[in-house]
Order: sequence, then C-alpha cells, then structure tokens
Amino acid sequence: MILLLAVTITVTGSFAQVKKKSATPVTQSKTTVAGNSLIKTSSDSAGYALGIRIAQNLKGQNLDKINLSLFQKAMNDVFLGKKPAIADSLLDQSINRFQQKAQAQKAGKAIEEGKLFLAKNAKRPGVVTLPSGMQYEIMKAGSDTAPKPSLTSKVKCHYHGTLINGKVFDSSVDRGEPVTFPLDGVIRGWQEALQLMNVGSKWRLFIPPSLAYGNEPSGPIPGGSTLIFEVELLGIEQ
Repeated sequence: MILLLAVTITVTGSFAQVKKKSATPVTQSKTTVAGNSLIKTSSDSAGYALGIRIAQNLKGQNLDKINLSLFQKAMNDVFLGKKPAIADSLLDQSINRFQQKAQAQKAGKAIEEGKLFLAKNAKRPGVVTLPSGMQYEIMKAGSDTAPKPSLTSKVKCHYHGTLINGKVFDSSVDRGEPVTFPLDGVIRGWQEALQLMNVGSKWRLFIPPSLAYGNEPSGPIPGGSTLIFEVELLGIEQ
C-alpha cells in the first residue's frame, strides 16, 4: 500500500520519468521564459531548470530549511575545485542528522494536531473510542449473523484513506478495484477494527499514528499523521 520514502538525494532521479527525445538541438524560445530578461540562452534555462529540480528534490526530503548561502558556497567550492569545509566522509552524516531533526519536528506538530482532532471528534454523536485510542463510526452495519474475520484471515475490502486535512493518500475506491490481503499484514488500526466488523459493514476509522505508520513518513503520509479510512468489508476469503 504505502512505502517508506527514500532519503537519498539524487538529481538525476528527478528526470527518470522524462522520455528521451531526438537529438535535435532545442532552440531557446522567449515564450518559455516570458517576461524574464535574465534567461537568454540555453545555458541560462538549463541552469535555472536544474536549480528548480534540486530545490524540489530537497523540499520533498525535508531539506528546504538549509542554510542557502552555505549551499551556494558549497556548489561554488566544488565547481572551482576548492577544498570542502566538511570532509567527504561526513557529508551524508550531516545531511541525515539535519533531515532527521526536521522530520521529528514535523512529526511532533502532526501528532499534536492529531490529538486535538481526535479529542474533538470523540464528542461527535456515533463516534466510538476504543481503549487503544482508535475511533470509529458505523456508516453501514452488516448483518449480525455475518462472519467476522480473525487476525489470520484474508479479507477483501474497499477503502478510501485521507489525512485529517482531507488530502487523499490512497484509495481502492478511486482505483475502482477492491483489495484482498492477509489481515495480519496491515497496520494495527486496521487489524483491530476489521476483527470487530461483520462482512457487509462499512466503517469510518480514525487511527492515531501509534496504530498506523508512527513518526516516520510513509510515501505521501507525513510522519506522525492521524489517518482517516472509510473501510468496507466485502468478504473473508480464508
């Protein structure tokens, strides 16, 4: 479903999905840089484009708060063949330490926002709070005589997942195809909730990070996120 983002910085990776075209030289067009008199040559546009890609890459890896003046100095030092101020063996360590601190700060903020959300949500009619801290509300009740899965079951579900701000991060509903998976292979919030559901039920789950992906970012899910899932249990396959 959701995989952990890699932390390796790569510039070339930003271009991995760009299809190569013919070797015909590209002529710089004024329409591509409308109103910008600083960009006049292909070298200018390439330099600016590369800067954009590097910035996008850094921002996506929680490295957008770095000291930009030192970043520019380091670039110049390399291009001019000057001795770096930090030993090569310590470069990755310096990046990782800063990135971990930035991720921890973002996760801390997300955790607090999630706690406030859950505290307010718990007061809504129909919302049930479990001892684990997870909450649910029943959107559609299945028959009381319908079976419930166990932790070792393989289940078939439709789901729609969002952050508390409404941003969709994963949805079998949007893809138009339900998913079958072993229940013991998903996040703890799902494991707990689905064992309470009868086949045919549809619940809305409110899952704190301790029962989801924790404090680490996971794909489009920021670290420390409280998650909302609409889950429909379509069947038990074994």
